[in-house]
Amino acid sequence: MAATFDDISLAAQGRAFGTARLSGFLAGRPDHRPPLVMLHGLTFDHRMWLPAIAALRARDPGRQVLVLDLPGHGGSPLLPACDVESVAAAVASAVEDAGLDRPVMVGHSISGIIASVYAGRYPTRGVVNVDQELDTSFIHLLQANRQLITRPGFAQMWPAILTSMHIEVLPVDAQRLLSTKLPQQEVVLAYWREALETPLADMEARIAQEMATARRQHLPYMIVAGHEYDAAYTALLRDALPQATVTVVPNSGHFPHLADPDRFALLLAETGQWPGRSAKPTVRRHPRGA
Repeated sequence: MAATFDDISLAAQGRAFGTARLSGFLAGRPDHRPPLVMLHGLTFDHRMWLPAIAALRARDPGRQVLVLDLPGHGGSPLLPACDVESVAAAVASAVEDAGLDRPVMVGHSISGIIASVYAGRYPTRGVVNVDQELDTSFIHLLQANRQLITRPGFAQMWPAILTSMHIEVLPVDAQRLLSTKLPQQEVVLAYWREALETPLADMEARIAQEMATARRQHLPYMIVAGHEYDAAYTALLRDALPQATVTVVPNSGHFPHLADPDRFALLLAETGQWPGRSAKPTVRRHPRGA
């Protein structure tokens, strides 16, 4: 059964949550299942999770969920620094203030990296990475276009990035949850500065180190992708993160959780049994509505 979603308010589902650094929403109750912490992608906000939360209420009733706005998004103020470790630290403070015990970190796009870094530094039960590849391909693209990104050409570049996300394949109600306006360049650059200024070889080494940490910890790691991975990247995952599972939601662009929120909610429900381990990456393919 596919979940339906109207533009309901978070207040109808739980209670507002806020700290000096991050705002958000806390729902559900603590129990034997690890709580979920949900982090949206760059330039969006907590609303991108609402269809999945609505579906989760049916699939995993009462599951404790903390939904946060990243710094500089929604109701959260911009931090002096928005490098991955600083944002992960702000999230950790929010998790502590909410009283959550070893949550599962759910991150879309850049927050897939933030969630992964969080898991390497703070108590967690695992990571759900939503359509964020663990390599330097996007960083290479950013560095190749540094002059355009950091100057007035940013306004001409941004539509191409939006086009690559394929928002148009989503249901109309889901599209309305995603802002397509030109974002504040200051906010975007605050998140991209680290990638723009760090040599590519150093970024590759840091990503490899994060995956090695997750591998040593046997940390459950679920990837939900909007497209098939090529053979080279599949091999990288098999070697660097052997416990990872990969679920592909075809034709969902950059937003598999919005293309099929009911399927995504089922995957989130599976994390209620974490910790768990798998011997090698497993690729699962699900048509929408399956």
